[in-house]
Amino acid sequence: MSEQSIAFTLNGKLTKANCRPDTTLLTWLRAEQRLTGTKEGCAEGDCGACSVLVSNQNAEGFFAANACIMAMGQIAGRSLVTVEGLSLEGKRPIQEAMAENGSSQCGFCTPGIVVSLAGLLASQSNPSESDIHDALAGNLCRCTGYKPIVEAAKKVAASGLQSLKTSPASSDASVAIAINDTEFHRPKTLSTLFELRAQFPKAQLLGGGTDVGVALAEHAVHWPVTIWTGQVKELIEISEDDASWHFGAAVTWTRVLDQTAQSLPSLATLLRRFGSTQIRNMGTIGGNIGTASPIGDGPPPLIALGATITLASAKGERTMPLEDFFLDYRKTALQSDEIIKSVSVPKPRPDQHFRVWKISKRYDQDISTVCGAFNLAIENGTITEARVVFGGMAAIPFRAKEAEKALIGMQSQSGDFNAVANAIRHTFRPLSDWRGTADYRLQVAGNLALRLGAELAGQPVEVMSLEASQ
Repeated sequence: MSEQSIAFTLNGKLTKANCRPDTTLLTWLRAEQRLTGTKEGCAEGDCGACSVLVSNQNAEGFFAANACIMAMGQIAGRSLVTVEGLSLEGKRPIQEAMAENGSSQCGFCTPGIVVSLAGLLASQSNPSESDIHDALAGNLCRCTGYKPIVEAAKKVAASGLQSLKTSPASSDASVAIAINDTEFHRPKTLSTLFELRAQFPKAQLLGGGTDVGVALAEHAVHWPVTIWTGQVKELIEISEDDASWHFGAAVTWTRVLDQTAQSLPSLATLLRRFGSTQIRNMGTIGGNIGTASPIGDGPPPLIALGATITLASAKGERTMPLEDFFLDYRKTALQSDEIIKSVSVPKPRPDQHFRVWKISKRYDQDISTVCGAFNLAIENGTITEARVVFGGMAAIPFRAKEAEKALIGMQSQSGDFNAVANAIRHTFRPLSDWRGTADYRLQVAGNLALRLGAELAGQPVEVMSLEASQ
């Protein structure tokens, strides 16, 4: 049975929206509710001006998200807080702190910054300066500069901002919403998802929306039928055993980061860079893989770690190495009736050394020019196993097997990885584009091997050839 409206809690009040469920949340907030504190900037989920807080699935706590790329159907049954709703007993401590020290100048970016900081302070009572910078990585501010904004956040944190309280979810949202000849399906089990896929073979399959949601934000598409995977039990589960983590395809990168950060600090650094807090809270591991972008930041480290992917349909399941999933530019092994069910990532062994580096024009919130991942097994100082994977260097994420051969048998402390760098440069024939020329990519990719050798040997990294590249 379908609902004819979208029910949720908005700034503490039960609300029903009668718009099409593929309307963006930002459009509805501004046009229908006149809640214009939530701004439209980039319409791509980059600038953070449209940041809002959305309750988690379990109605405990909020996460920051970009309203410009979130479909209205995704918030049914949840609680939503905009900048207008951020008030504690009539006071607005973050806004007041920013006003007092001049953190807000033109003011356009300020509401999104306030929302992001509120989300951080609600979950961490005493965030570090690094935590504050991470929370603000998805919020652009061209007037003020970030130092006074960070100082304002520290002041509010020191004063003891109370946690946001989640208003009760408005309802156990219906599996389907149908408004104005537009259907938005919210299956809760894999079997229901398969039934919907058979019934609507041309439906838009929606995960976090950080990729396909951009087309909605730019009003370039209309989805007559959408199937959202964000509530499918099997797709949002995380499990682990002694050997591996197992992530459902709809698990967000925030949850992947939380699960793996301690064991894989290099991967954690990458995950904090390739998406802001808002994007990590929305984007899914399966969606990042399924788009099959040659510059996607997830596949290179996952392939280097030896990840496998499980594909499923009503007919059954099949599992393959993640590297075999990518066939050609934007072409994968996924059949028309299949979905990505899960990704299994082996845990690092004590003898393994893992590094991944992303080279991009900006440190935060930017797509890769080159992403290089290295996973080595070292026994008594000798490299016995090696997996080397690059993104941005070919039509698909690609293993540099000649470089792997060059690594095996080498002494890890030698500090001389020139043969590995040369093998990498002879493996690839990258394209030139606005992110970098082919020669630049080849130079950088080889330099990453030199950086690996320097780090393993405890030597300083060459400033001009490596750090300047970042």
